Order: sequence, then C-alpha cells, then structure tokens
Amino acid sequence: MIHEKSFFHRFITGVDIWLFAALAALVSIGVFAVYSASFNYGVSSKYITVQTAAFLLGLVCMLATASFNYQYYKQFDKVIYALSLILLVSVLIFGVKVNGAKRWIDLGPLSFQPVEITKLVYILVIASFLDKNWRNIGKPSALAYTFAILMGHFCLIMMQPAFSSTLAYFLVTLVLLYASGAEPFYLLCISLFCGLTVGIPLFIEFLKLQEFVMNPVSLAGHFVNFVQGNVIGIFYAAVAVVVLLFAVWWFLWKLKTKISIIYPVLLGFAVMFGCVASISVEKTLKDYQRKRMVVFLYPETDSRGAGYNVIQSKIAIGSGKVFGKGFLKGTQTQLGFLPEQHTDFIFSVIGEEGGWVFSQAVIVLYFIFIWRALVISREARDRYGSLVAIGIAAMFAFYALINISMVAGLMPVAGVPLLFLSYGGSSMVSSMIAAGILFSIHMRRYTYY
Repeated sequence: MIHEKSFFHRFITGVDIWLFAALAALVSIGVFAVYSASFNYGVSSKYITVQTAAFLLGLVCMLATASFNYQYYKQFDKVIYALSLILLVSVLIFGVKVNGAKRWIDLGPLSFQPVEITKLVYILVIASFLDKNWRNIGKPSALAYTFAILMGHFCLIMMQPAFSSTLAYFLVTLVLLYASGAEPFYLLCISLFCGLTVGIPLFIEFLKLQEFVMNPVSLAGHFVNFVQGNVIGIFYAAVAVVVLLFAVWWFLWKLKTKISIIYPVLLGFAVMFGCVASISVEKTLKDYQRKRMVVFLYPETDSRGAGYNVIQSKIAIGSGKVFGKGFLKGTQTQLGFLPEQHTDFIFSVIGEEGGWVFSQAVIVLYFIFIWRALVISREARDRYGSLVAIGIAAMFAFYALINISMVAGLMPVAGVPLLFLSYGGSSMVSSMIAAGILFSIHMRRYTYY
C-alpha cells in the first residue's frame, strides 16, 4: 500500500523535470494569451476563471493518474473501452447541441466533451491490444481487430458530428502500428482508407472552387456533377478500382509472380470502406467546413467567407515581427478581427503580441514535451507503457503541428485546439490526465507499484 507521503516523495524525486517544466510553461503562456484574447469582450475574468479552474481540476487528475499504476489499464482494457463507447453514445442521447452538433454533456455547472476523454482511452486500449498480440501483429486478423477498435470510436464521433476530433485517431493508430512492428503494407492500407475518407469530399470541393469547373461541358465539371452527392457513383468508382486491383494481381500471377491474394483483398477492403466512410463524411460535414479545409490554397478567393480566418491569422502573426506588439496591444486581437482567437487561433494571438520570440518558445516547449514523452517510452519498464507513451506523444505532436500550421495558412482550418494553450476545460483536463499517465510510466520504470 502506498501512503500519500510516499507518493508525493516519489513524485517530487522521480518526476521528469523537463516534462513538468514544459507543461507549466505552456499552461502559463496559455493563461496570458486567453486573457488577452478576451480582454476587450468583457469576459476575460470568466474565461480566466474557467481556464484556471480547469487547470486546477486537471492538476488533481494528473496527480491521481500519476499515482495510479498504468499497468491496470491493460488488465481492464475491455471494460474501459466499453465505458468509452457508452460515453460516446450518451452524448448522442443526452448531449447538448451547439452549432448543429451534439458534442457536449451538460451537468449544470459542469459541462464537458466526452471525445476529449475517449481519445485517451483509445490510446490505452489500442496499446493494450498491440502489446498482447505483438507476436501476431503480422497477421491480417490483427489489422482487422485494430480497424474494428478504431471504427467503434470513429463512427460514434462522426454521428455527433465532430470530424476534426477523429483526425488524431488515424495518426495515433499508424504510429502505434509502426512502433509495434506491423508490416508496411498494413500501414499502407490504413493510410489509403484515411486518405479516401477525407480526400474524396475535399477533392470534390476543391474542384468546385476552380473556375474551369463552372463550365458544365468540362471533364472536371462532369466528374463533380456525377460524384457529388451521388452514392451510386462513388460505389461504382470503388468497385472499378477493386476490379482493377484483382486484374493486376491475376496478370502478375500469370507471369509467375507469386503475390498472395491477401494483398488485393486488403487493398480492396481499404478502398471500399474508405469510399463508404467518405460518403459519411460528405453527409455530415457542413459546406463551410469543407470550404475552409481547402480554401487555404487560395484564401483570397473567399476573403469574406471561408478564407477570412486564415487571412486575419496570417496578418496577426506577420504583424508581430520579432518581439511582438506587446501584451494587450495586438490590433488584430484587441479589435476583434481575429476569429476564435481564444480557442483555435490562440497561437495567432501569441504571434502578434509576443512576436517570433514567443512563437518559437511555444514550439520549443512542445518539442521538449514530445521529446520527453519519447524518452519515457524508451525507458518504460514494459512494452505496454512504451506504446502508451508513444501514442500520447503522437497525439500531442499531431495537435501542435496541425494547429500551428493551420493558423499560419500552411494547412486547412480543421478546428483543432492547441493543447494546454487554447481555452477549453475539457481539453485542459484531458491534457493534464495524459501528462499524468506519462508521469505514472516514468515513475514506475524501475518498480512494479
């Protein structure tokens, strides 16, 4: 039995100082940025109160998670996965609809987004499965089971819908499969599925934005008119690709090239399921969501609509120059030109008021956090702890890369928060819990308790 004193003694003496310092610095910068982003709206005290309360709650959860032996997650993986599915179903039944999506559960003074918790549960569960089946990771059955675990969360989250929340799932899955020693072909299949799921709706929208598509007799125009909203058309296209795959396999087989039939079968499944999933994405995404995810290539074509966010964000970051305009002195921020500046575009606030110096400091702090998570993975006492740490590192790397690239106009606007910095209680608490899991793995690298 571990006494409270012994835990805090072990935490203070065994904690990863670099990881903790990076976490504390990111949270501190985030508090000042959120305060500045909401200063001229009369709600700065409210936002700071909520953000601080979320941090304190997250700190308690972090300490509790650090004191809990992470190896128990592996023993009860099926239970916690079932609970995560129940939580995602509950938000569909009892959730509060905000901006046309049911993502929040309102408990009176407390409301939260279940997906912020379930994404951590997914890492714990998928790492458990890969650890228990590492000897069979080269078999198609392992890929199918991994895909089933992924689809359990993906389908329920898309029913909310919360498309941007599913993006991290795919990267984490690929990284953990790679770390577990899965064949590159399996990674190709999952990448193909992900690419089709997201790419087909975005490619159609991209063609619609081009001037030549306005000509109804153009080839691209016929393609868009045929595929857009045409489930049968997408199905026929998928069937044609699958038939072509088997035709190529048959031709190579006749040439005495021994290629197992499992390869065209798995590729065929990836194509078919990817096309089916793309139809789901096409139906659930709003028009403005699709446009803002592709208009980043030509934001000026819709400067007052989908491209407005990116244009204002780039102006804010660029105007900050090296040392920034100073705290509470950013014109784009304080005059309200920058949209969603306290959440998704918080990095733009930092870039404008803190300049290149603070922007680079944030990037370096994220680099330190992810680096220490990978070090914890390398030093973990077991494979499970190593996989969990890699999954958390991949999740933080994804959110940081996507958000920072998004506000700089290098990637589509996907509604992804900047962990530890963006305003949001659910995101803050889940991020602190993730850090607590890393501390738990690190403190038990030499012990069993």
